[in-house]
Amino acid sequence: MDNNRNFLITIALSVLILTLWQVFYMNPRIEAEREAQEQAQSQSGTTTAQNGATAPQDAQTLEGGTIPSAGDPQDGASIPGTSGAGAAAQSREAALEAGDRVRIDTPRLAGSINLTGARLDDLLLKDYHVTVDQDSPNIELLNPSALENGYYVELGYVANDAGTLPGATTEWSVEEGSVLSPGNPVTLGYTNENGLTFLRTFSVDDNYLFTISDTIRNDAGDPVQLRNYGRTTRMGHPTTEGFYILHEGLLGVTGEEGLQELSYSSVEDDGEVQPSKSSDGWLGITDKYWAVAMVPRANEVFQPRYSYFANGRDGFQADFLTDPLTVAAGGETTVENLVFAGAKEVNIVDGYEQQYNIHQFELLIDWGWFYFITKPMFYLIDWLFRLFGNFGVAILATTVIVKLVFFPLANKSYKSMANMKKVQPALLEIREKYADDKMKQQQAMMELYKKEKINPLAGCWPILIQIPVFFALYKVLYVTIEMRHAPFFGWIRDLAAPDPTSIFNLFGLLPYDVPSFLLVGVWPIIMGITMFMQMRMNPTPPDPTQAMIFNWMPVVFTFMLATFPAGLVIYWAWNNFLSILQQGIIMKRQGAKIELWDNLVGLFKRKPDPAE
Repeated sequence: MDNNRNFLITIALSVLILTLWQVFYMNPRIEAEREAQEQAQSQSGTTTAQNGATAPQDAQTLEGGTIPSAGDPQDGASIPGTSGAGAAAQSREAALEAGDRVRIDTPRLAGSINLTGARLDDLLLKDYHVTVDQDSPNIELLNPSALENGYYVELGYVANDAGTLPGATTEWSVEEGSVLSPGNPVTLGYTNENGLTFLRTFSVDDNYLFTISDTIRNDAGDPVQLRNYGRTTRMGHPTTEGFYILHEGLLGVTGEEGLQELSYSSVEDDGEVQPSKSSDGWLGITDKYWAVAMVPRANEVFQPRYSYFANGRDGFQADFLTDPLTVAAGGETTVENLVFAGAKEVNIVDGYEQQYNIHQFELLIDWGWFYFITKPMFYLIDWLFRLFGNFGVAILATTVIVKLVFFPLANKSYKSMANMKKVQPALLEIREKYADDKMKQQQAMMELYKKEKINPLAGCWPILIQIPVFFALYKVLYVTIEMRHAPFFGWIRDLAAPDPTSIFNLFGLLPYDVPSFLLVGVWPIIMGITMFMQMRMNPTPPDPTQAMIFNWMPVVFTFMLATFPAGLVIYWAWNNFLSILQQGIIMKRQGAKIELWDNLVGLFKRKPDPAE
């Protein structure tokens, strides 16, 4: 019993720590994120109307800004870097109207290609909005570099003695096509003073993958050696949720190191992280739900790198630089790279990995340490969603399936708990008999457990089983975009967000808002009630410490889970309800008394005075 008590005390302390962390750390961040979304919604205005054919002339933002070479230093080649010039004080629309552009229009993307640098720096996600309101602005994924939140992808070439090569300031001309869409590529052209001609063809599929193919023709008298570079650059300090369960920042899978996940703060501290060279893989920058990743051409050696710049204007960059490629005099060669820019939808990301043989591209989504549980659980929920048409119902069905899978172990556990109740009178006799000798008391109890074939810790197994499943579901709800803005029924319009109601304003009946740490909604209260009832299925522990923990744990969990995603709280409440039914049936079959009613009545009975 002491082991059981210590176990419960450990759980209680863990819950207390989590609660304090949730209230004093996570809740303020959630509140700040909500305010930022509302501010973005009010400021964006008519951003969806900006997809015209003009762009900023932002060459001045790159003058004098270079990064030391990421490749072998013998040719002195370097990748362009960020500038010391500050961001222009202008709107997104004004920045987009400052130069020539080619429009992008696909079923899921809208934006344009900047003809200065042939950059992807204007991209909206048609299917995703800032808030759950479908009239709110679309998500702006990429932005011109002249803006404070500039975010773009650029491909180019560096070399010595090859003339002016395609880079940040190159003015490209449109050779073929007027609007980039699936099945309608656009070709840009540029010829330098040394007789090198570059024809760049942009293609895009129905989702989020761009194929950028460069045909390089050498009309000069001598062969030339070029290095192909690609960079994803993000200006400023991006806002992140700062949550341990999720990676946001720079990442990639290349070379011997495999997966590299680098937070903005760690890259800022290090200045530069340069893994080993690689001949396959990908790299880029990720947010919670969106990502931009470059896939260098297959079977060509390149040097990946992750960098931070602070030369007057902060910026973060994931880039690669290939080994030299030779273009013979009078000859031509083709270089092809892939760029993913969009929402991290599981089926699409997995499909790209298989279709293009991109090494571990699935890790673009942060499945975490419990990958072997998290991803199968997502596929189960997603399949049930397609069956029922509602992610909330899919979560309820998933809970039933999980209960069935673990039924044998839970059944054995509940049987042991039922047997524990049968020997309660004998345990009380032992306590009274050896009240002054704890050693003999423990020995007598262990002999009784052995004789009756009882495991006193068996009742903890249902909780232990639930923890990894709970964490995996939390991960699925938190990191997969499929759960974003997915409604349930009634007031739950987003299963990935907390229950928006609160008992402290009578669930919206009183005309005032409450602080985030007091948002204790309907579903958290239902969860707390079911947890309370489940615990009252068992006799009240005789030990005062255990009794106190049993009394307060449902209350603590109610407040703690109130700010967790509503889908997770619904899962927990439904799981508690199923556990109550399962435990009641098993106890009845075992002939053990169900203590629920007696315990509930006992709460309202007057306690006898010790002096009586």
